[in-house]
Amino acid sequence: MSTDTDRLIELPPQGSWPKAMHIFEERSWWAIKAALAAGRPLLLRGEPGSGKSQLARAAAFKLKRAFISTVVHARTSSEDLQYNFDAVARLGEAQTLAARGKADQADQLLNPLRFLSPGPLWWVFDHGLAETQTEDCPGQHRKPLAPDGWDPIQGCVLLIDEIDKAEVDLPNGLLETLGNGAFTVPHLSEAVGINLQYAKPLIIITTNEERELPQAFLRRCMVLHLQPPQEPDKLIAWLIERGEAHFSKQCSLPVLRRAAEQLVEDRDQARNGGLPLPGQAEYLDLLRALVTIAAEEKAKEVEQRQLEILKQIQDFSLGKYEERA
Repeated sequence: MSTDTDRLIELPPQGSWPKAMHIFEERSWWAIKAALAAGRPLLLRGEPGSGKSQLARAAAFKLKRAFISTVVHARTSSEDLQYNFDAVARLGEAQTLAARGKADQADQLLNPLRFLSPGPLWWVFDHGLAETQTEDCPGQHRKPLAPDGWDPIQGCVLLIDEIDKAEVDLPNGLLETLGNGAFTVPHLSEAVGINLQYAKPLIIITTNEERELPQAFLRRCMVLHLQPPQEPDKLIAWLIERGEAHFSKQCSLPVLRRAAEQLVEDRDQARNGGLPLPGQAEYLDLLRALVTIAAEEKAKEVEQRQLEILKQIQDFSLGKYEERA
C-alpha cells in the first residue's frame, strides 16, 4: 500500500455504522503497519470522541478486510470475546425432548457443539472454522459483515471498543490469547488459533482511560495516542480540516472557524474546572445541528443564519458539564 495516507477517505455505511468521512493520517497508518508486522494488537488511547473507533473501521476499509466490532461493558469477560456456550438453550432442548418422550435423540440433539457459537476473536483468528461451527448451531447467528468480493484469505480487522469499561479480569484474561494467538474452547479437541492461510488479523483496542490497564496487557500491545493539538491555533486548524471533510459544501470557513474557536474556549473552561474536555465529536455534532436547522428554516443568508444559530445552541453540544455564567 502506498504511503500517501494523509488524505480523506469516504467510509460506506456498514451495518449500524453510517457513512462517514475519515482523514487518514500518516502516523496512524504507520502504527497499523507496526502492529501487523509485530503481530500485536494496536491499543488506541485518547480523549472520547477523538476518532479511535472510526480509525479501526478506516483501517479495515484501506486494507480491504472484513470489519468486526464489539463494545465492551462492565460484565464482558474474555470468554465472551472468544466463544459463547448457550447452556440455557441446551437445557430448554433437554426439557423439550423429555416432554415429548424423545430421549433416544438426546445424544445427537444435546451435543454441546450445537450450542457453541464463535465470538469475535474466533472469527478473526479462523473465519473458516467459525463459519463451519456456526452452521452446526441451531440458533440464528449472524456472520460478520464483509466488503463485496471479500475472501477470508484477505483477513479481518477486529475492534474491541472501550476495554477500560471492563473489570481488570478482561484484559488479564486476554493475555494468553493475545500473546500466543490462540485460545482453548470447551468441547473442542484443539485450540482455536490464527489460521496461517489468512492474512494476519489486525486487532484494534480502544480505551478512554477511565480505568488503568494492567502492565502485562500493555506490553502485549502497540500503542497509538490519538490527541488533538494542544496549541489553540493548531487545534482550530485541525478542527476546521475535519469540519471541511464533513461539511465543506454546507458550512463556510467563517462558520467552521467560529465553531472551532468556541470549542477551544470551552476546552479551556472545562480544563480549569477539572471537567472532561469537549473535542472533535462535539464539534462535528455542533456543525451538524447548524446545517440541519438552517436547512429546515430555508435560510437565505445561510452563513449569517448559521452563525446566529451557533450562539443559541453551542451550550448544548459543548457545555455539557456545567452551566455557563
